[in-house]
Amino acid sequence: MVFAGALTAGAVTGSLPDTAQARRLDANAQSAEGSRATGKPRPEDVRRAAAEAMAKGESPTEAAEQAVSRSGDRWAAVYSEDEYAEFRDALDGEYTGVGLWAKRARDGQVTVSRVRSHSPAADAGIRKGDRLRSVDGRGVDGRPVTEVVSLLRGDADDASAGTPVTVGIQRGADSWSRTLHRARLSTDPVTVTDPVAGVVVVRVSAFTKGSAKAVRDAVRRAPAGSGVVLDLRGNSGGLVTEAVATASCFLDGGLVATYDVDGAQRALHAASGGDTARPLVTLVDGGTMSAAELLTGALQDRGRAVVIGSRTFGKGSVQMPTALPDGSVAELTVGHYRTPSGHAVDGRGITPDLEPGPSALKRAETVLTGLGDPR
Repeated sequence: MVFAGALTAGAVTGSLPDTAQARRLDANAQSAEGSRATGKPRPEDVRRAAAEAMAKGESPTEAAEQAVSRSGDRWAAVYSEDEYAEFRDALDGEYTGVGLWAKRARDGQVTVSRVRSHSPAADAGIRKGDRLRSVDGRGVDGRPVTEVVSLLRGDADDASAGTPVTVGIQRGADSWSRTLHRARLSTDPVTVTDPVAGVVVVRVSAFTKGSAKAVRDAVRRAPAGSGVVLDLRGNSGGLVTEAVATASCFLDGGLVATYDVDGAQRALHAASGGDTARPLVTLVDGGTMSAAELLTGALQDRGRAVVIGSRTFGKGSVQMPTALPDGSVAELTVGHYRTPSGHAVDGRGITPDLEPGPSALKRAETVLTGLGDPR
């Protein structure tokens, strides 16, 4: 399975859900020194480090983490067997958490960017825009978002559904604490709304299993002549296969992206039969990452969508899992992808066609009106 990965602690403007996906951060030399030089550890090097540690009675996971950290590969990560199982659950659309998304501002403050309906966070009255000050008594200002998410989930204790977590919240001048109980939740990555006549907004928060089918169903149900706004703002990535299948909803075959794996060039293609006539606008922002950038680049380069928003995050690397001797898993960067026109995304992002103005959605509605239905 190829992942375009994921949800990084370095995303200052990005928004991350409290799922195992949020631990998703996002070797090619004969030695650790060579790995540092290339910034890309080879799978066999990481496996060897883990096996040697295991033979000495030391922690294979810690040894693998050290090998990865020395490489400078900022998107690589090492997971315990249980952590990786939960990560896979998240990609399957389920996770254990409290149902809030968090983002870190430039000043280091962590705020709630979204609250899932009927979740422990929602039931406790937590709202979008609230400041998250602490988790179980630990201050979170300045911490990477992924670390905050890990505290919310109780990863260090392998916390399960029903376990408590106390959060400190500030809203304006008021501050208080609430004890929440974690629950098993589904991600529901695709939501559909009809803000005005003739416009259907399909918001995709992450590319988990089934998200492409949900997008296709939404497009097929849209009234004839309606335009579609594909909202990828804050979408931090997920499964490449789902992003490509989503592209297939709007394209009739053709190239979606190219990528390299250890120097070997490969290509991703859309399936035939997508809706190529319905007017389409894609919304993006600084939290649009990875697989969401891959999709955006394909629709933009192929002339299928007008892209509105701000420059995307710029996470264009591809990770693949490597099994380690103790059952843990290392996800290592194996290459980078490019858009159909050859645009490199990693470190650059995608530049939208239009700025959002005061309201990105209003701008999208106006553009759709101008595009009309070419049929």
